[in-house]
Amino acid sequence: MSQKIQWINALSVQSSLEKAIDEVVEKLQERLTGDPDLGILFISSAFASDYARLLPLLLDKFPLPFLIGCGGGGIVGMEDEEQPAEVESSPALSLTVACLPDVDLSLFHILPDDLPDSDSAPQEWWDMVGVSPEVKPDFILLSDPFSGATNELIEGLDYAYPAAIKVGGLASSSTMGVASGLFYRTPDEPQGCFATQGTIGLAMSGNIVVESIVAQGCRSIGKIYQVTKGERNVILELTDNQGNTDSPLNFLRELINDLDAGDQELAQHSLFIGIARDEFKLELNHGDFLIRNLMGVDPKYGAIAVGDRIRPGQRIRFHLRDGNASAEDLETLLDNYFDLKDEVPAVGGLMFSCMGRGEGLYGEPNFDSELFLDYFVDIPLSGFFCNGEIGPVGGSTFVHGYTSVFAIFSQPESNS
Repeated sequence: MSQKIQWINALSVQSSLEKAIDEVVEKLQERLTGDPDLGILFISSAFASDYARLLPLLLDKFPLPFLIGCGGGGIVGMEDEEQPAEVESSPALSLTVACLPDVDLSLFHILPDDLPDSDSAPQEWWDMVGVSPEVKPDFILLSDPFSGATNELIEGLDYAYPAAIKVGGLASSSTMGVASGLFYRTPDEPQGCFATQGTIGLAMSGNIVVESIVAQGCRSIGKIYQVTKGERNVILELTDNQGNTDSPLNFLRELINDLDAGDQELAQHSLFIGIARDEFKLELNHGDFLIRNLMGVDPKYGAIAVGDRIRPGQRIRFHLRDGNASAEDLETLLDNYFDLKDEVPAVGGLMFSCMGRGEGLYGEPNFDSELFLDYFVDIPLSGFFCNGEIGPVGGSTFVHGYTSVFAIFSQPESNS
């Protein structure tokens, strides 16, 4: 029988980097029963001027064989063993450490120039990452938002590792002009590395299960339509489920006229397009749509532009987003997750949430993290507020906006 995974988080809101490190190290050492294999670190951009000092100070007090982390405009961690805290726009340091028996870890730092060409064979991606698909890895990805070429990277990883879960986020800052911070440490780089470009990736394989919940924060309105004419990101014609064909703008006007006054007002500034990801699924449900921005309309032709490529045959549905919709969306996804499981032996979680969520969206602090832990009781949760969130929808991985992506880590029941 395998040993159990131990997964612990400590959070500090000290304004001094040295004091913050001392506090999280003390909290972790009090509770650890073994030597940790991995550290996952998130640090407030309020410490940006100290980013270069972070790893030397931390690793001197608390050596970790593998570490991955980044800076964020808001930080998520555990205030105590039961209560999460989302610390927005003020100093915070969140460090999760894990003892991972029978789990293999591999860490990589990839710059945009390192990426294989789009027509490269899977072997080139396997060589770049340094992990064979035969070990069935899952990935945590932390990326610089300006130089990471994140979309190209995750498309390549989906191609080379189609069965793998990929979750993560784009580093962020609460202040304009502050450089991103990416941090990593491997046994080959014992001093640790601080980077401002590219993507840090962690591959995990072996005696661990990684699952994801991607809460895009929208509720659907109106019918499901099929795109009958479109070019690049512009929809020119739609057909509804009764076989009626018209311009998307006419369908949209008809839909908005049927909404109540509150939703009509919301549609003026919070209207989105959901694109069905599974072409063969007959009945589309909550979570089957990839939410994208509605970029604009052309009254002359009745066309609408979407923040993604569109092709004829795809199905779309209009969506609205507000605090209530986001809360309902996450709660529905959590309910659906637990409906599929008799018991969830989760040991830890990560939260990658948009800078546009949090207290500004809900009008109260800690909403997403507390709702998540209402379901996943007694597990540590950590994370950060991102410039873009990485997670799967319909079997493919995307960079999202306004989303909360949760990664759920557990040990296979037969070995626990």
